Amino acid sequence: MTLLDQNIQLHEFVPTAPTVNITQAAAERLLAMMQERELSDYSLRVFVSGGGCSGLQYGMTFDNEARDGDATWDAHGLKVMLDPISARYLSGATISFQQDNMLQGAFKIDNPNAVSSCGCGHSFRSKEEGSAEADEYSEGGSCGSGCGCH
Repeated sequence: MTLLDQNIQLHEFVPTAPTVNITQAAAERLLAMMQERELSDYSLRVFVSGGGCSGLQYGMTFDNEARDGDATWDAHGLKVMLDPISARYLSGATISFQQDNMLQGAFKIDNPNAVSSCGCGHSFRSKEEGSAEADEYSEGGSCGSGCGCH
């Protein structure tokens, strides 16, 4: 019988901080939306996709299936999922909910990785894409016809 020498190292699990911060007001509104739609055992999936007038656009949806590589965490009772590619563009971002009056409100994403964004705030250009070129949307105002948000 041959004996194998194995060197097994045990590492302590250290939870990482969430990539995206969710304010309590945003979590409460999202949880209320899930309850209105009777979505139990769902999470908020935050993602970035190509498109919009600035190159990338933000997205959020309710999802009940984690995918390989997803970061998952709890934010004020809300389960959140983020894929690894989107995490590159959203690291350190904060999602908040701002209620303008009794009837309307909007989610806002403050993203430290965005070097510019369109006037509506739905799309952005990241540091990774390079900011050497002049960006006609970085000054705010109308985002033009690219994202169709107006």
